[in-house]
Amino acid sequence: MSSAFQGFMRKEILHLLRDRQTLAILLLLPLIQMLLFGFAIRTEVDDIRLAIVDPAPDPATLELRNRLEASGLFDVGSVLTGAAGLKRMFEDGSVRQAIVFESGFAARLARGEPARVQILTDATDPNSGSAMQAYAMAVIQRYESELRAARSKGATGAVQIALQTRMRFNPAMRSENLFVPGLLAFVVTLVSALMTAISIAREKEMGTMEVLLVSPLRPWQIVAGKVVPYIGLGFGTLVLLLAIARVVFDVPVRGNPALLLAECLLYTVTALSLGVLISTRAASQRTAMIAALAGLMLPTMLLSGFIFPIESMPAPLRAITNVVPARWFVIVVRGIMVKGAGIAQLWQETVIMLGMTVALLGMSARRLAIRLE
Repeated sequence: MSSAFQGFMRKEILHLLRDRQTLAILLLLPLIQMLLFGFAIRTEVDDIRLAIVDPAPDPATLELRNRLEASGLFDVGSVLTGAAGLKRMFEDGSVRQAIVFESGFAARLARGEPARVQILTDATDPNSGSAMQAYAMAVIQRYESELRAARSKGATGAVQIALQTRMRFNPAMRSENLFVPGLLAFVVTLVSALMTAISIAREKEMGTMEVLLVSPLRPWQIVAGKVVPYIGLGFGTLVLLLAIARVVFDVPVRGNPALLLAECLLYTVTALSLGVLISTRAASQRTAMIAALAGLMLPTMLLSGFIFPIESMPAPLRAITNVVPARWFVIVVRGIMVKGAGIAQLWQETVIMLGMTVALLGMSARRLAIRLE
């Protein structure tokens, strides 16, 4: 190798070693990827939030309720005497499945008459919906088989449990209804955060950051000035994606369109604020770009519920998902588009996103203020 080439290589290696932020990200990224993919990718469904409607509890319904809880798959959070509150519970996500018994269940079994049980399942996620329905049917059918085996021939009649199943929100089991709303959060997070992540880092590289810091502008004004120009672009991207979701993929918008647009605008500002925070800590545009892509792409894809159900993840990983802004936006956009939920069911997620936005902007302004001091 020529001495010129050797000198060029040496220069590039030294430049990379001096850029400690980028080097640390590149070294830690494979480890983070391995841990996230290893723990977050789960095809099984656990901890199914289950509601039971039992108007007149009897030994048979109590036995089935105990079996559902003992299976380890279901988390029986509500036992109701009527089905009136189920719609709201499905919309706000507090339950994912419901078992509805008819009155006189045990008496009908004893007389050999069909005892009706209805299984209602949230099919927003078709794969999880099919699995949850299969789990519940297996428990009930096993109980029916044991009763038949225990009952002697010539009794009053054969044991018969009449199962009725219904998939809510997505009866056609279309995967587009699951993935397309999640794609909104994924694309907007990357585009909006990436746009603003390089903005302040560019000022640092060009040497104009010091000019901004000694100008009459306050730190919060600098942060706001970096965010506001991109709000229209980010929101316009979201509106375009919504139009494609409706026209091309035929994803329904069952809720209030005005509420959906307002939530999209809020999340656009949240994503932009996240990009600004990254840019205040990055020393170069390259570092800001890598941090935005690596630090946001994987959490948004794996920890937002976009692809893999959060309920099936280990407890420590479920706790981490609470700080991923995309998690709350995915709940909101699916709730409005697929379930037809309103602000009464989604106000908690909205408040969390608003709080995250204020916190991210505040941390960015504080970071600039420390730099100014």
